Parts: sequence; C-alpha cells; structure tokens
Amino acid sequence: MARKVIIDCDPGIDDAVALIMALFDPRLEVVAITTCSGTVEADQCSQNVLGLLEKLDPPRYPRVGVGADPEDAPVSDARDLHGADGLGNMGLQPVQRQHVMSSDKLIIDRLKADPGDVSILCFGPLTGIARAFQRDPSVVNLVDQLIIMGGSITGVGDVTAAAEFNMHFDPASASAILRSPTTKTLIPLEVTNQITFDLNMLSQLPSKHTRAGSILHSMLPHLFRAFRQHRAQEAISLQAAIGIVYLTEPELFQCEPHALEVEEVGVLTRGATIVDRRPFASVTRELEIAYQSETEAARDAVYNALRFAGQCTE
Repeated sequence: MARKVIIDCDPGIDDAVALIMALFDPRLEVVAITTCSGTVEADQCSQNVLGLLEKLDPPRYPRVGVGADPEDAPVSDARDLHGADGLGNMGLQPVQRQHVMSSDKLIIDRLKADPGDVSILCFGPLTGIARAFQRDPSVVNLVDQLIIMGGSITGVGDVTAAAEFNMHFDPASASAILRSPTTKTLIPLEVTNQITFDLNMLSQLPSKHTRAGSILHSMLPHLFRAFRQHRAQEAISLQAAIGIVYLTEPELFQCEPHALEVEEVGVLTRGATIVDRRPFASVTRELEIAYQSETEAARDAVYNALRFAGQCTE
C-alpha cells in the first residue's frame, strides 16, 4: 500500500525536483501539497506548485493549500540561487484553480481524514505546519511521521554563518514544531550536502521531450550556474530530493535520537539549531537526527526516480 504524505514546500528548484519524484512514485500517495514562503513569497510558491502540476499532469492530482508569509520573515530569500520566480526563470504560465484552501486548513483536514496514516514531509520553513498545530492542537497526535529538511548539527549554516535557510526564515515556527510531541526526523545540511550532483547529472535526466524532462532541463542548468557564481561550487545539492529518498528508502540513512533547540532571537544566531548531546541533559530526546547516508545509493535513488517520472510523462 502506498504511503500517504503531505508535502509542505516553497518551490524552489530542489523542491520541484522532489515533487516530480514523489508524484510518480508508486510507493507514495501525495494526498496534499501545501505551500509556505521561503525561496520566494508564498503566492509565488503556490503558483509554482499549480504550474508544475498543470505541466506534469500526474495520475493523481493532490489538493493544494496556499500558504502565507510569516509576520517576521527576514528580507532575504533564495532568488540568488533559484531565480526570480523560484524555478530558474522557467516562466510557467499563471494557473487559476477553484476551491484552493489555506495550507493550515488543508493539513488539518487531511490528517483528520486519515488519522495516524499520513506523514508530513517539510521542504521549507515550518510556518504552515506550526499554524495548523496551533489552529487545531488535536491533529498533533494524528501525524504518522514528520520529516523536516533543514537545520545544521555542527553550527555551520548556509544562509548565515550559523543557520540553515529554513530555520533562519521562521525560527519561531521551527521551535514550536521541534517541541511538539510528534514523531519527528530531521535531515540536516550535513547529510544533504554529502549527496551532491555534478554536471553529469544533466545527461542522466529524462528526455527533454517528456513533461518531466522538459521541466528538469529548464531548471537545473540555472541552479548549476547559480552555485558556481554564488558559492564557487561546481556541484549542486538537492536538499528536498533527499527528503523523498528518506521517505521511500529510510534504510539508506543512519539516525540518532537527540534533543535540539532553535535560537529564535539572536542577532548573529537567528535560526541556529543547537543539539544537546550531554548524556545527563534533562530534556527529552524525541527527535531522530540523520547524521550519515549511503551517498552513492541515495544519489542513484534520485536518478532512478527521475527516470521513472520521465517514462510516466512521455
């Protein structure tokens, strides 16, 4: 039976790659896609999801929830890497859909529809998840597993010296979610940065003549150029795509339980994630943190999923 999942995202080229993987994977049933702001503002992220769905035409259309910007979001976004529209300036046409509800309301509805059977995979800031839990605390115990892409366990960030982008963007929501009594797994930068993709990736993609392939060939060259220009790196990381690999092949990752806190107000450390490794710490260890992966196998899993998506969209 396919695993039911809500994908909460802020596309984002890596989020778009992950959505292509998930929507055509027979092991997954994407029951909803909810959006939040981060890479670009929430309205643009929602348009990106709707445009991708329209272009991909997956066999099952998930419901789409529209997110909102947090009140204290930082000025920074991720347009430097992902382009003005978040998708490498691909220029998807705007899509209008009826009956699109808010992200937090859709999360609540889907969890209540299948209590205990729906996992939530979070690619972006945790704004929408926190609002859903605050709006209806009863759904906290209805989540099968909450998988969070983000944070840094060594104190080395990517958007600041100390913080990873998602945690930095909305640290208050991240702190609330990490303290919630859900079954949680964190996939931090240290793991996703191990699984990089060089320019050979472009030759591994589905044909440009497939719906999935045309999107991938439009977006990924932009990301390679942006990583070279802004980070002096020839290889890219695809943080969200690794989340799909974890969801479908968790045996490729090694995890340990730890307590973790998010700095909410620090001038230099906003969004920093602090792991308490003290053996005598009194806080509960209810978070699994991935610390290692089978790098080659995880990379191959991404390629295999994308090729399969190409076959489904010929």
